[in-house]
Amino acid sequence: MRGFGKAVVCVMLVLSGAACNRGTGEPVVGLITKTDTNPFFVTMKNGAQRAAGQQAVELQTFAGRVDGDTEAQMLAIENLISYGAKGFLITPNDSKAIVPAIDRAHDAGMLVIALDTPVEPADAADATFATDNYQAGRLIGQWAKAKFAKEGKQARIALLDLNPNQVSVDVQRDQGFLEGFGVDVADPARIGDENDPRIVGHDVTDGNEDGGRTAMENLLQKDPAINLVYTINEPAAAGAYQALKAAGKDQDVTIVSVDGGCPGVDNVAGGVIGATSMQFPIKMAELGVRAIAEYAKTGVKPQNTAGKSFFDTGVQLITDDPQAGVEAEDSTWGRQNCWG
Repeated sequence: MRGFGKAVVCVMLVLSGAACNRGTGEPVVGLITKTDTNPFFVTMKNGAQRAAGQQAVELQTFAGRVDGDTEAQMLAIENLISYGAKGFLITPNDSKAIVPAIDRAHDAGMLVIALDTPVEPADAADATFATDNYQAGRLIGQWAKAKFAKEGKQARIALLDLNPNQVSVDVQRDQGFLEGFGVDVADPARIGDENDPRIVGHDVTDGNEDGGRTAMENLLQKDPAINLVYTINEPAAAGAYQALKAAGKDQDVTIVSVDGGCPGVDNVAGGVIGATSMQFPIKMAELGVRAIAEYAKTGVKPQNTAGKSFFDTGVQLITDDPQAGVEAEDSTWGRQNCWG
């Protein structure tokens, strides 16, 4: 039965996109992303694979079928536990629901590092390597506030978020944007409890282009006068733009976003996105793999950035329409530093 169980685990690994152990004796490190289609996570996987080769560890990769697929991520953790992995990196689909599976991994002696999206509570993981997502949102909010003030325009705001789960990355970007724009966010840990007449409403996108298009169509039906759109990421921004263009409103609306992928930077250069906050997924993945490799050798765990509850991998505002008092780089710099 013990041998049969190992065979089942191996089959599960193959079905989820990971290779079975090659028998090299190298420490095994897992990478569990939200999906394997979003360019952000594809880039993260590439960075982890490169770092695994440099650190002489064996990388096993897993992903949810869609954004929000926590069940697949929990199964991946169980596979890695059975596999005897030294640790894993995870971008959790549900920051709270994943914690019991992480606890079981800790019981098996594994190091757990959250990437991009913190778990809740944050200390349920051993470390988090991430963008300061609140700052990423705040930067695009500050930029939009300065732009609208300079142009003497009153904002009608649509917010295109991730999904109904209100995971930490979703909340932080949304609330950071609103705070940067000068909105009283009420509870900064909750989306949608603001009481500001400039906000038309929130809708969800699942972080993809189709979702962005549908969410934008829904909010335009609610108020065709929308002139400022916040999006959780650049694929959602691309979908929002298509909906605005179909409605003949693409020249009248400013879109802001977060990611810094090469297609998004191209959309900044093309005037589709007014400003985006660039994050650095390759750095997250490479540092995470190195940390688990070091833990496998020495038992030493990584440390957070001073004064923060996570290791800050940086954020940079990208725009070709700079605003006074808001530090930014242009799309030329963005193309030299983008990913995907």
